[in-house]
Amino acid sequence: MATVLMPLPSRDFDPTESGVPWRLLTERGHRVVFATPDGKRAHADPRMLDGKGLGPLKPFLAADRRGREAYRAMAADAAFNAPLRYQQVDVDAIDGLLLPGGHAPGMRESLESSDLQALVGAMFAANKAVGAICHGVVLVARSLTGDGRPVLHGRKTTALLQRQELLAWNLTRAWLGDYYRTYPQTVEAEATAALATPSDFVAGPLPLWRDSPGNLRPGFTLRDGNYLSARWPGDAHRFAHDYCALLAAPR
Repeated sequence: MATVLMPLPSRDFDPTESGVPWRLLTERGHRVVFATPDGKRAHADPRMLDGKGLGPLKPFLAADRRGREAYRAMAADAAFNAPLRYQQVDVDAIDGLLLPGGHAPGMRESLESSDLQALVGAMFAANKAVGAICHGVVLVARSLTGDGRPVLHGRKTTALLQRQELLAWNLTRAWLGDYYRTYPQTVEAEATAALATPSDFVAGPLPLWRDSPGNLRPGFTLRDGNYLSARWPGDAHRFAHDYCALLAAPR
């Protein structure tokens, strides 16, 4: 079975995009280890767990029951409570890298980490399984190959769609400000800028409904070699399923 690293910021990562893949990976016998900037336990975005401040939009924007349950199970895991520091990660000791997203300000800690960007570059160079969902794709887009080009140059990817990001921001900015805008540039725009051509960004079908363990059809992922990407928590179950398949695939 594989050892998969899930690096997290100290706070504000998405509970569904982390918990759902963790649950399926561990159910299938894989070992999931964690890393944080300081080696201390990470904390998910509380608003995604309790929905406070989202008002009538809570059912659409916050984590659903499956996401919350998966996160709580992960938060009780011994490995989650004893993470490595980013600088302690040994590429040779892991088989895969899984990058959850999250949009609240604390996510910048991982997205801007030079240690994690170097790790992503090393994983691509070693042709090991890399999965990124939502804002996790931003970290991949900022990572470079040995010759200084983005690791996504010549690849195809998806990510949080600009229309999704701006819709959530416009619906909530009157009372939440820029909570849904991690950066002035959207995730889709930053991911597209790292590609060889804008057409290498694939939006997928209209993201209207969340997937589930029994119905993966609403979810969307995109695989390009050793790299798998997805868009939002509504893709999390398909993302988890397809990442397990990526781990098992010959490369």
